[in-house]
Amino acid sequence: MIETLPVPKVELHCHIEGAAPPSLVTRLAGQQGVDISGLLDEKGKYAWTDFTSFLKAYDLASSVFKTPADYALLAETYFRMLAAEGAIYGEIFISPDHAQAAGLSYRSYVDGLAAGMERAKMDTAIEGRMIAIGVRHFGSAAVEKVAKEVIGNPHPLVTGFGLAGDERSGHPANFSKAFRMAAEAGLGTTAHAGEFGGPDSVVAALEFLRVSRLGHGVKAIEDPDLVKRLIDEDIVLEVCPGSNISLGVYTHLRFHPVNILRKEGVKITLNSDDPPFFGTTLGKEYASVAETFGLSHEDQLEVTRTAIEAAFCDEATKNRLLVRLDSARQNAGS
Repeated sequence: MIETLPVPKVELHCHIEGAAPPSLVTRLAGQQGVDISGLLDEKGKYAWTDFTSFLKAYDLASSVFKTPADYALLAETYFRMLAAEGAIYGEIFISPDHAQAAGLSYRSYVDGLAAGMERAKMDTAIEGRMIAIGVRHFGSAAVEKVAKEVIGNPHPLVTGFGLAGDERSGHPANFSKAFRMAAEAGLGTTAHAGEFGGPDSVVAALEFLRVSRLGHGVKAIEDPDLVKRLIDEDIVLEVCPGSNISLGVYTHLRFHPVNILRKEGVKITLNSDDPPFFGTTLGKEYASVAETFGLSHEDQLEVTRTAIEAAFCDEATKNRLLVRLDSARQNAGS
């Protein structure tokens, strides 16, 4: 058996509520008397069949997190899992709208998550940051409200602003004000596009939101001029192959454009999106893409380097992460 060299990993695209392990959700549901019947199948995995039922399952699983302590436990659990797979840094999408539905203030939600991230870091040295997202199908006023909340309640670990939700709902032009506010406040910006929407959704996100990263973005492959633009403008794609396969964006990993994009010169990163819902982990994403497309150890290190350089964190943190990455490269060569 060929020995596989360890690859330090970095994740830039994961929704924290969507990262909740079924075991944790079941435990909290029992403690709080939340009815989650139908959420899990007989094997204890999340049960859903299409995008609509996925969103319903996601919201039901999220509903068991009601206090800052619950969110601290969720963040600590996820970052420990990431670290166990060799991750040295992770960014999570946080949803102030979910917190509000649970009756939590934005501040208490963030403080809870930060406490869990710090506990994981104490034991594993994994770094983490948060990206607050607005939900596009809630409308422009709701997205601007999230931006104002983030800017008005600064937290050292909340370093980005993003847009998620149904790509078919609301043109990016509607959200340009929110993104302008976030950028002026010094937040990194990213937006979901080119997942269920076509290349036009990617173009619109670039034109109206002025983002440096795109969540998914893989449908850009259908427009050669757009691929060239991504390269020319140094746009980084937060690619989530396992998620795309599970949701039927592509039928099989071998038909996924992640490696074509990489070979063309587009900056790609690998991510798990909503890992337990899609039967994946960050480690599985690296391993399956490497195996399917023949990525070398060096290729995988380069994916991680791209992610570090695109991360929404300060230069000192990036430099520390790059030192850890270079150390792994030197150890592999020795």
